[in-house]
Amino acid sequence: MIYRPLILTMIFLTSGQVLSQPSSTPVFVAEVKRVEWVEPIEALGTLQADENVIITSTVTEKVTRINFEDGDRVTTGDLLLEMDASEEQALLSEERSRLSEAELQIRRLNPLIAKGSASESALDEQVLKKQTAQARMEAIQAQIRQRRILAPFDGIIGQRNISVGALVQPGTVVTTIDDDLTMKLDFSVPARFLSLLTPHSEVTGTTAAWPNEVFRGSLSSVNSRIDPVTRSISVRAILPNPDQKLRPGQLMRVRLLPPPRSALVIPEEALMSRGRQEFVRRITTKDKRTVATQVAVTIGARLQGDVEILAGLAEGDQVITHGNIRLRPGAVVEVKAVQADDNQLVDLLAQPRSEELTP
Repeated sequence: MIYRPLILTMIFLTSGQVLSQPSSTPVFVAEVKRVEWVEPIEALGTLQADENVIITSTVTEKVTRINFEDGDRVTTGDLLLEMDASEEQALLSEERSRLSEAELQIRRLNPLIAKGSASESALDEQVLKKQTAQARMEAIQAQIRQRRILAPFDGIIGQRNISVGALVQPGTVVTTIDDDLTMKLDFSVPARFLSLLTPHSEVTGTTAAWPNEVFRGSLSSVNSRIDPVTRSISVRAILPNPDQKLRPGQLMRVRLLPPPRSALVIPEEALMSRGRQEFVRRITTKDKRTVATQVAVTIGARLQGDVEILAGLAEGDQVITHGNIRLRPGAVVEVKAVQADDNQLVDLLAQPRSEELTP
């Protein structure tokens, strides 16, 4: 009998605590916004010169003269190397003599034929000799040109691989030439980005050799075929290289910026997942109360803390970013602050309460 009133008092206090619980949950929200969305495409690529060639010999002959050193810059038509052509020069002189003799005989026969003192067949024979000598001279001159290697385009010479006096054979590598004032950057991207690969899109690249420098260029071409194994497509960009800092074969980290598109976005912290389904808590008004409604959404790309919304929300909707833990769908909530683009949770907590914001 002594303890019964005490027990009743405890039950009364407990009931009082339940009745005094808050009727709404404080939350922070963000507005669904429509922005210009640029989804960068990142990849690894390899550089090559805009024009490049391996200089090789096409004949078997001895080298008599070399007109370049490692790293020299050359222009189109510069003589790089000469090989022994003394035998061909002698044959060319011989054919010149035959040509001169044939032309002399033609000049003698023409007036004789006019007088009827010589036959047409004699003239035809000399004309044939002249044409034969001219054809042989052209063939010998071609052989002489094969023994003189010229620069095919403007560029920088690589390392020299032969010396004067060396006997070169067809396929012997003499050196390399690269037109490095413009570089080609080849890389592969997933085929799902095919619709974003438009000509002249901006491309930026970085390399470990120049860690503090960004090289800029533009997309020049997209391969006509998709790799059926990797489901990727080869892409080529053009990068100006006026300072010759970039070298063929260099590895670059590529960042391709396709044209911007309009997209609905929300902060990433507003997104929740259950299995393969993504959803958010949207703020709605019901019976003059602010409640949280669970909405399934379809998401697109993610970028720098934002998520693209493809379906499920409209521009201007408000979604809960902080306060979703233990919050059930349909629960009454109290909006404490609206998150701006650069707000962090610490900034939101430092904002005045909603009643303090009301004048």
